[in-house]
Amino acid sequence: MAGLAYSLGKRELNQHFNIKNAKLLSLVAVVSLVIFHTGLRYYKGGNSCEWLLTTGSYLGEEVWQPYGCMMHKYKSIEAKTCLANRRVVFLGDSRIRNLYYSFIKIINPEKAAEGIKHKDITYEDKGSSVNVDFLWYPEANNSMKDRLTPWSQKSSATPAVIVLGAATWSIKLNKGSGETLQQYKNNLTTIAVTLESMAEETQIYWVLQDPVNEEVLRDDRKMITNRQLELYNEAALEVFNGSKRSSKSKIKILAASRQAALETISKSVDGLHHPESTQNMGGMVLMNSECNKILKPIDGSCCQEMPPPNLLQKLTAGFFLASLLVLVFLHIVGNSHHRRPSPPDVESLEEKKPATVVSPIGMKAPFQALCKMGLIMAYFYLCDRADVFMKGQKLYSHAAFFIPLVYVFVLGFFYNENTKETKLLNREQTDEWKGWMQLVILIYHISGASAFIPVYMHVRVLVAAYLFQTGYGHFSFFWLKGDFGLYRVCQVLFRLNFLVVVLCMVMDRPYQFYYFVPLVTFWFVLIYGAMAVWPQILQKSVNMNNMWHLGILAKFLILLTIIGCFAYSQGLFETVFSTWPISKLFELNGSVHEWWFRWKLDRFAVLHGMVFAFIYLALQKRQVLMEGKGEALFSPRISNILLFISILAFFIYSIWASSCKTKTECNELHPYISVFQILAFILIRNIPGYARSVYSSFFAWFGKISLELFICQYHIWLAADTKGILILIPGSPFINIVVSTFIFVCVAHEISTITNDLAQCVIPKDNIALLKRLGAVAVFTLALLLLNKVAPSL
Repeated sequence: MAGLAYSLGKRELNQHFNIKNAKLLSLVAVVSLVIFHTGLRYYKGGNSCEWLLTTGSYLGEEVWQPYGCMMHKYKSIEAKTCLANRRVVFLGDSRIRNLYYSFIKIINPEKAAEGIKHKDITYEDKGSSVNVDFLWYPEANNSMKDRLTPWSQKSSATPAVIVLGAATWSIKLNKGSGETLQQYKNNLTTIAVTLESMAEETQIYWVLQDPVNEEVLRDDRKMITNRQLELYNEAALEVFNGSKRSSKSKIKILAASRQAALETISKSVDGLHHPESTQNMGGMVLMNSECNKILKPIDGSCCQEMPPPNLLQKLTAGFFLASLLVLVFLHIVGNSHHRRPSPPDVESLEEKKPATVVSPIGMKAPFQALCKMGLIMAYFYLCDRADVFMKGQKLYSHAAFFIPLVYVFVLGFFYNENTKETKLLNREQTDEWKGWMQLVILIYHISGASAFIPVYMHVRVLVAAYLFQTGYGHFSFFWLKGDFGLYRVCQVLFRLNFLVVVLCMVMDRPYQFYYFVPLVTFWFVLIYGAMAVWPQILQKSVNMNNMWHLGILAKFLILLTIIGCFAYSQGLFETVFSTWPISKLFELNGSVHEWWFRWKLDRFAVLHGMVFAFIYLALQKRQVLMEGKGEALFSPRISNILLFISILAFFIYSIWASSCKTKTECNELHPYISVFQILAFILIRNIPGYARSVYSSFFAWFGKISLELFICQYHIWLAADTKGILILIPGSPFINIVVSTFIFVCVAHEISTITNDLAQCVIPKDNIALLKRLGAVAVFTLALLLLNKVAPSL
C-alpha cells in the first residue's frame, strides 16, 4: 500500500509540476530578476567602487565580502605592476600609519612595520619605481592644509593617490569639546577645497574613523568615545559629500574598514588600534580600488567595468537575431508544424524507436532551437559579462560542503527504482554514477572545497572516473558494434562541443578554458583512431580467431607508449600542441601549460576504462559472471573477498588523502592510484545482486545532463568564470542558492534538449551531404582562425 501510495503521489506531482512547467517558471524568474536588479542599480546606484569602499561583511573570520562585488587578493608582483612609476601618500595619525603598513605589506610581504614613532616614513621599490610615503599629520588643521596646497598646483611631485584621515588626536588633546568639533569641521571645509582641486588627476581617499573598545583604552584616551568618533565622521561626511553642491564629490570615502572594525574591535589590544587582519583588509580594499580597473582581474569585479562586446560577440548576437527573424518569417508563411524526432543516445548511439512513424523534420525545428539557444546565451551574458547581477566570494567550511552533500545523497537514496537490466554498469547505473559525481563536483565548486586537500583528492578521483567511463563506453561501442562511420563520429563530437563552441563566442573565452570538453574530445578521437585503424579488431573478429586478442592488447600497448612519451617529455607535448592551428584548441593565456596539467593528471584513466571494458566483455562472453537478477556477480567466497578488498581500498585511500601535505605531492601519485578507487566502487556497486538491480532515478536524471551541468556552472551558477558565486537574491544566501540552482538546472536541461534537436538537423545520415557540411564548417573555422591571427583582439 505504501508503495502504491508513493507511486500515485509521484504521478500526481509529475502531472502538475514537470520539467516543462519548471522551465516556464525559471523563465519568469529570470525576467523578474533582471527587472529587479536593473531597478536596484538605477534607484540605489550601481557603482561597485562605492560598494567596495563603503559596505560589506565578513565571511567567516578573515574573508571580507564587499556588497555585491568580488575583491581580488593582490600579490606582490600584481601590486608592483599596477603602481609602477606612481607615488602613494598616506597622511594622518597612527591609525593611518597602520593602514600604510598594511598597504606596503601587499607590495612587499617581507617589509617589517618599522619607523620612528610620530615621524614620516618612506618606502621605495626601485625595481618598479613605486613610492609609498607616510606623513605624520595627526590633526586635520592648517598644517595638513599647508602640506596639501603645493600638490594642488599641479606640480610634478603631486602623488597619484592620497589617503588621509584624522580625528582621535583632536578629541584627545581637547577633551572632546564641542568647540573642537566645530573647528574640525571648519578645517575640513578648507581642506576639501584643496582636495577637490587635486581630484581631477589624483585619487583622494578620506578614511572614516573606526570605532574603539572603550573598556580597554588607556586613561589618557578615555575621552575618545565611539559617540565622539561618530560625530566626527558625520562632520566629515557632511563636508566631503557637500563640497561640490552642484555635482558629486570626487573625494572617495573609505568606510569599509570601519564596517570591518565593528566586528573585530573586541580583539583590539589597546582599544584604539585594530587586529592585523582588519588592517590588512583596509589595505586590500585600497589596492582593489586602485588596481582593478588597471589589471582587470577576473575575480575582482569591484571598481571594474565590463568591456563592451567585441566583434565576434556582436556577430554571434546577430546570428541568433537572424535566426529569430527567419523563424518569424516561416511562421508567417505558415510552414507546416513539425514533430520532434526521437533523439539518439549519443553515448550508446542506440536509436529510441518511436511508437509511430515520425514525420520529417520541419524547417522551423533548427530555428526554434537556435532562438531558444540565443535566449539562453543572453542570460549567460547578463550573468557573467554585464553589470546586471551581483557576484560574491567563496568561503570554504566543512559545513558548507558536507551538509549539502548529505542532503543530496538522502534525496538520491529516496528515489530508488528497479533497473531494466542487471548487467554490470548497465545504462541506468552509469547515468546514476555520472549524476551523483556531478552533484558532488558542483557542491565542491560552489563551496570552494578545493582549499581542503582531502576533498580535493577525492574529487580528482571523480574526474578520473568520468574519463574512465569515456574509455569504457566508447570502447564497448566500437568493440561490439564496429560502427566507425562519419555520422557516429560527428554526432558525438557535436554533442560534446556544441555548447562550449557557442560559449567561446558569446563569453569571449578560449576553447581550453572549458578544459573538460577538450579533454574528453581528445580522448574520444584517440579511442576512435586506435579502434578504427587497421586492423579493425572487433568482438566478432575475436570470436573467429582468439589470436586477435593479442592484436587488441598490442593496440593498448601502443596507446600506453604514446601516453608515456607525452607524459615524460613535456617538451614533445608542448611542441605538438603548440603548433598552429592545433594550438588554438589547447592554449590558455598563450600557453599550453594548463592543457599539459589537465591531460597529465588523468592520463591513464581512459586507457584503464578501455582495458576494463575489454576484460569485462571477455568474461561476459565466456559466462564467467553471474548477472541474473538478484545474483551476486561471483561466487560467495570470491564476492566477499573482493568486497572486503574494495572497502579496504576506500579506507586506505581516504587515509592517504588526509595525510597529503600539498596538492603537487598528491597529484604526482594520483594517475597511478585513482584506478583502484574506481574499481573498488564498481565492485561494491555491482557484486551484490540487489544493488545491481536498483538505481537512483534522481541521480540518473542529473547524469543525463551531466555535461551541460558541468559547463553551465561556469557562468550561471558560479560567477566570474568560476571564481565567485552568482548573487540573484542579495542578502539571503540560502534563498539565493535555491533560486540560482533551480534556474541553472532548468537551463542545463534545455540546452541538452536543444543540442539533441540540432544534432538531428545539422548532421545528416547521408555521407555526401555530411561531407559538404563538414567542408563548410572547416572553411568557416579556418576563416575565424586566420582573422584571429591577423587581429588577435577579435
